[in-house]
Amino acid sequence: MIASKLTSKAQTTIPQPVRVALGVRDGDEIEYRIEGHRVTLHKVKTVVADDPFRTFAEWDSEADRRAYAKL
Repeated sequence: MIASKLTSKAQTTIPQPVRVALGVRDGDEIEYRIEGHRVTLHKVKTVVADDPFRTFAEWDSEADRRAYAKL
């Protein structure tokens, strides 16, 4: 089980294994879905309207980011 504490300001840090599982990075948005007494986290897929490469999402994997990071 993975756990984190809630601060007095109702904030928490998402543990690294959870961030990896969701595939989230700095600046990404997370969606909370309430289903009865359970809450699930999901990465929000954002589309940047001015991004001419937004149609090439199939090339946006972690392996692609590593391969093209130094270009």
